[in-house]
Amino acid sequence: MTLKGACLYAQSGGPTAVINASAYGVFKTALDAHEITNVYAAANGIVGVLNDKIYNIGKEAPNELAMLPGTPAAAFGSCRHKLKPPEVDNSEYLRILEVFKKYDIRYFFYNGGNDSMDTCDKISRFFAKNDYECRIIGIPKSIDNDLCGTDRAPGFGSAAKYIAASVAEICLENRVYDAESVIIIETMGRHAGWLTGASALAGLSNAAPDLIYLPEIAFDMERFVGDIRAVVEKNKRCLVVVSEGLKYADGKFVSETPALASDEFQHAQLGGVASTLSRVVKERVCKKTRGIELSLLQRCAAHNASKTDMDEAFEVGKFAVEQAIAGENGKMASILPIDNKNSGAKYALNELSVTANNEKVVPREWINSVGNYVTQEFIDYALPLIQGEFAQTENGVPRFAKLKLALC
Repeated sequence: MTLKGACLYAQSGGPTAVINASAYGVFKTALDAHEITNVYAAANGIVGVLNDKIYNIGKEAPNELAMLPGTPAAAFGSCRHKLKPPEVDNSEYLRILEVFKKYDIRYFFYNGGNDSMDTCDKISRFFAKNDYECRIIGIPKSIDNDLCGTDRAPGFGSAAKYIAASVAEICLENRVYDAESVIIIETMGRHAGWLTGASALAGLSNAAPDLIYLPEIAFDMERFVGDIRAVVEKNKRCLVVVSEGLKYADGKFVSETPALASDEFQHAQLGGVASTLSRVVKERVCKKTRGIELSLLQRCAAHNASKTDMDEAFEVGKFAVEQAIAGENGKMASILPIDNKNSGAKYALNELSVTANNEKVVPREWINSVGNYVTQEFIDYALPLIQGEFAQTENGVPRFAKLKLALC
């Protein structure tokens, strides 16, 4: 059934190198659709809706919008705001409904991760109970690749590519001197070790890490020290990649301290595991031990983005708009597994509840039996996702979108 009205797009959670490619997929498709009367973007996710801070995308220059795919970070700002269940407090939902009615928003696309899909699900159900017709589709993104309901999340392939390249480069650096040395590299990943496992792709450059530790396996300090000692005794040098989310068998994070707070979603604020472990290794194995935290570089390195990842990010945004116009509502756009025919990516819809507040971890069979490396199955999964290069430069440096961000 044809539904006429405006379209609103918003971004939530941590950015990726290709999240703006999804934005462009939404905008390009929506601007060409006769069912959609106006195209808007909310500033800072759902917070922008609550504050009635809405950008008019129709006022942007088409050539600048076309630069969005190669622009890192969240071009329209992001947030980490959790809506209470409407049965507990419906005040924010009433405000959202008020703003949607003001702009006649009948299509809403929220680009984010697990918690963002929860927001979509709650708003969709509230609107249905209040007889407001609005088609809501979640668009996935996550460098952590931990979203259920999609084979892979846009953003992971580019982050994986950056990690593989960086680990390979650091590995060669670590081979320079004929002396004992240990380097411990920390990747993002609270409960899922997809990014950490991606470091194994550095082996394709003949510069693989010696050891990889994912959060799916309970961390054992004595075994960790023993593993490193064995590599140093054999090769003098050891390169280790660890996840920020490493935790002991009792569930306590290796990096967690009482001084660190939790965010709005009660996620522990992690980081520093490389420096923590490097101090232990320095005392017990090798005095020349260095900890390196890749930090935000993993998710903002658009200069090293995967073309495959970028194309899929654009297409999943485009698919979301097409499906909403066709009548779909309360779903998340998802990417299907790659088939053996190399026929390209295919897309589908899943119920928002499949993804909301759930996490997809690395299968146990994709981690070796002793828990300190990934298997060939993991590499076979990740390798196609880092393929292709994309660069938009000017004067030798990256050229990013220059948006007006004109408020309505």
